Amino acid sequence: MRFGEHVRLTGSALRNWFIAQSQDSLAVGVVWLIGLYIIGVPWAAFWALLAAVLQFVPQIGAVLGVIGPAIAAAIRWTDFWHPFYVLILYAVIVMIDGFVLQPYLMKRTAKVPMWASIFAPLVLGIVLPFWGVLLAPPLLAVVYAYKRRQEAVKEMEGSRS
Repeated sequence: MRFGEHVRLTGSALRNWFIAQSQDSLAVGVVWLIGLYIIGVPWAAFWALLAAVLQFVPQIGAVLGVIGPAIAAAIRWTDFWHPFYVLILYAVIVMIDGFVLQPYLMKRTAKVPMWASIFAPLVLGIVLPFWGVLLAPPLLAVVYAYKRRQEAVKEMEGSRS
């Protein structure tokens, strides 16, 4: 395999990962928008857009995305319940996104098995605490692109025999 083929294969895998990540960010932003409108948080569209953009930053992006709506709810209602509702919404979104949405989109777009997209960030997060979690999804997309190519090459060689 020549250098240009490596660049094309890696670029294609990273493009597929970016598409999956963009779809995930859009879906998370829409869920935030719906949830914040239901709760009645001021500037719901702004907070949802911010959460969608911050979704690109693994682990801390989602946390940063909840701070603004929680503070806005606390200022607007000056009670405990509305910020608590925002935190419940955050917990639901994180669970659905981490265990269903991201693995599904990675499987559909980047052809990464769901089990790998759930466990790889956990394992790499233990081995390389910040960088492992940050690099796990695009790295998985590249590894599985090479794996698919290798299987295709073996299949072609097997059909020639």
